[in-house]
Amino acid sequence: MNERLKREKLGRRAETLAAFYLRLKGYTIVARRFKTPSGEIDIIAARRDLVIMIEVKAREHLQIARESISMKSRKRVETAARQFLSRQARYQNYGIRFDAIFVIKGRKIVHEKDFWRTN
Repeated sequence: MNERLKREKLGRRAETLAAFYLRLKGYTIVARRFKTPSGEIDIIAARRDLVIMIEVKAREHLQIARESISMKSRKRVETAARQFLSRQARYQNYGIRFDAIFVIKGRKIVHEKDFWRTN
């Protein structure tokens, strides 16, 4: 299996673990791998009056995972989030939060709420 396919498989596994974790914590999974021309959101979840856009990263070390979410990728997620919300009247009055879930060494889950804010 080539390297790109391995990374994609690892990413999908991390997203599945993250979605399972979120469900256990009381979140509703609204969408997975929401794609737009400008970018993709790994997981969109809802809880109470919040809609949460979640970036999932699988890495060997937490610090490397944190650093892998660049300003460019954040902007892509923010643009995709605006597109999602513009299509979903149900969530128009919800607050929005941008979280990150890191899957470290394939098993440890670190959920960082409000990982970044929009301007």
